[in-house]
Amino acid sequence: MKKLHIDRSSERGGAAVKALLIGLVLVLIANAGYNYVPVAYAGASFRQEMDTAVVKGLAAPGQLKPADVVKAHIQRAARDYEVPSDAVVEIKPAGNMIQAHVAYSKEVDMLPFGLYRYNYQFNHTAQPVGYLTKE
Repeated sequence: MKKLHIDRSSERGGAAVKALLIGLVLVLIANAGYNYVPVAYAGASFRQEMDTAVVKGLAAPGQLKPADVVKAHIQRAARDYEVPSDAVVEIKPAGNMIQAHVAYSKEVDMLPFGLYRYNYQFNHTAQPVGYLTKE
């Protein structure tokens, strides 16, 4: 019985090292999610605001220019969702409706201490769809 104990002495401590490595990986994944999820959520919310803006522009009363309504709504949403000031914002008529295009990129720290930065790209063109565009 004692011989079996001596032969397996090199296997001791393996569980602690594995637990430490798994813990480290989980902390790195949590850090990446903590930094990335808010940026992705803001991008998705801004995309929805753009879609809402073009619908509001389509339904604008006769005294207001639809492009001005869309532009004001998108500018307000851009401030709310921290869109970079160098973002490309294009609002133009497309037939009998308004089309809005916004493109920007943001760097997101995925690993601590700036070891890896992900370049989040946002590029969306919003235009009314469905029954609103039917004549």
